[in-house]
Parts: sequence; structure tokens; C-alpha cells
Amino acid sequence: MSKAAELAALIGSGQAQGNKNLIINGAMTVDQRHDGSSFTIVNGNSTTGVIADRFRVNETSGVVMTGQRVADAPVGFEYSSKLTVTTADSSLGSTEFHRMIQPIEGKNISNLNWGTSNAKTLTLTFYVKSSLTGQYYISVFNNAADRTLLKGYTISSADTWEKKTITIIGDQTGTWLTTNAVGIHLMWSLGTGSSYQSNTLDAYQAGFFMAKSDQVNLAATNGSTWQLTGVQLEVGDGPGTAFEHEDYGTTLAKCQRYYMKWLADTAYDAAFAGFTLNSTQFFGTYNFPCEMRGVPTMAVGGNWNVFITGGDYAASSFQLNQATPFNMMVFAGSSGMTAGSGGLMRTNNDNDAYVEFISEL
Repeated sequence: MSKAAELAALIGSGQAQGNKNLIINGAMTVDQRHDGSSFTIVNGNSTTGVIADRFRVNETSGVVMTGQRVADAPVGFEYSSKLTVTTADSSLGSTEFHRMIQPIEGKNISNLNWGTSNAKTLTLTFYVKSSLTGQYYISVFNNAADRTLLKGYTISSADTWEKKTITIIGDQTGTWLTTNAVGIHLMWSLGTGSSYQSNTLDAYQAGFFMAKSDQVNLAATNGSTWQLTGVQLEVGDGPGTAFEHEDYGTTLAKCQRYYMKWLADTAYDAAFAGFTLNSTQFFGTYNFPCEMRGVPTMAVGGNWNVFITGGDYAASSFQLNQATPFNMMVFAGSSGMTAGSGGLMRTNNDNDAYVEFISEL
């Protein structure tokens, strides 16, 4: 066999890796927020509705669901993201919906030439499993939500992993951003009100749509489930190549561009080194392991102290003071400290304390 033929065989088998997947964390290996724990999804969830990293759930009806990354997957995978309905809503209003979505950053789609006559075709493959059989849809839409492509797929057997392959043509018109904002939204509909329904499939149309009227409403049945894994979106018009399994560190770094979480390992774990500006203010710095998509926001949980020479000082406040996509400074308020002392911001007998840095799309 020639070297060219050997390379082609490796690519076809998925052994030769080429960063071909536009989807991040398609195998659901990274779950920074929950680490496999379940959480409740209710009307209005946004980034708090993220199951495995980069896969967000939105819903706007009376349904209540739980989301969880679970160790249930087809052969070749370990995890899937799972939704379970715990409070049903059998009748969706015109503007109500449920969906799983991954926004793709514009900087990652500049080679697709969408919005021009040279727009490239993509192939989407994924594994899906649901307790409800029937007709489902995916939609592809732009940042402005004024260009949409709808594609259908069918779940044939209940509670059975099925692989789906869908061709996604490139849009030759419309505006598809190539900045650090959303370039493409890829969405799986799980129930859609009439305002977001369309009968047009396989062609781009003006406006924002999620499904046809025959879309299964997952929320209609209490206890119903829907699971997703093995998501790959690659350039080309064909059956799709084998899933590109990245090493964990590569996938984690990609996810940390949008979200990262510092979680305590011990009861008194130091997160930030810094100094006391005066008796009531401590400033600590933190360098991100990678460049984040933009300047992040911060969320803090647990109990924290400022540790300097002389002892621990309870942190009465903890907030972001300055930040860039590369690093940040944290301000902590306390009292009785000595100005000019070097010290640490550390957890106060709390091995569940955390700090989140969020730059999601």
C-alpha cells in the first residue's frame, strides 16, 4: 500500500486526527460545572442549563426537566448528555420551546465561506436515544437568527442508540459572523410552538425556525428521556468520517476558552496569591490556563479567607476587580489586615468552594 493510501485509510478509520470537528466536546467527556451530578432545568435557564460543556439546554414552557451527564453511551463512547422530564407540559404555547444547542464561535468557521457563492457543505453525525419515537429536527441558524436551515431525522426505536447523519449545505447569502461572537447555532428541537414552525426543509429561509409541526414534544410525557453524544460536524458532503476522539486535555482547553472552574481539593486550598492594599482590601491575581473568548464574568461559591502573616481573615466580599481574556484580579474585602502584606486567598475549611470564569457565547 502506498503512503497516500495508508494515510487515506487512517483518516477514514478516525486514527489520524486533524481537528476536523467544528463541535467542541462532542463526546461529552468534559463536564466542568456538574461532574456528572444532576440539576434542575426550568423556564429561563441559560448558561446554568449547560449539561456537558458547550451543550446548553433552553426551555420556555411549564415543563421541569433534569439534566445530567451519564455513563450511558453507544460502543466507542463513555458519556452522553441526558434530559429527563419530571413535570410534563403537554400543550406548548406558540412561543414556547425546548432545545439543546451548541453555539459555534465565528472564528472557527471563517474557512467555510458561508454567505458567499463558495459556501462549503458540512456533514453532521451524532448518536441519539429517546424514550419517545417519532419525528425530530435540527436547525442551523446565524447570529442574527434571520437565516435558518431545517433538517429532519426520525427516532425509530425507543430507548435505543441510533446514529444519524445529516447533510448541511452552506448558505450562499446572509451574514455568518467570523468574529468571536456566534458564527453558527446548531440546535436540536425537543418541542416547538407554532411561532417557530416551518414546512420548509433542506433550504435556507429568512427568519428563525426550529421544527415542523410534527416535531415530538418531549415535555408532553412525564418521565420521558432524550440523550445525545458523538456529535461531529465536519466539512464535506458524504456519510461522515469516524468520530475524532481527542485527548482529554485538548478538549478541556477548548472548553476553557468559554468557561473554566477552579474547585477546591482540600479544606484550605489556595486559589490566588496577592497582597493587602490596606487593612480592609486584598488583591489577588489569577492567570487563565488559556486565552478566554472575551473578558469573563465571575461567580464564587463557598467560604473564603485571606491568609497573611498573623493569621486568617474572613473574606466579607469577593468580586472581580479587573480582567482580560488572559488574566484577572480579584478583590476581597475583610478587616483588621496589615497593609503591604503578601498573602493568599484560600478556602475556609470548605473543600466545595469554587470560582467560575464565564465567557460563554
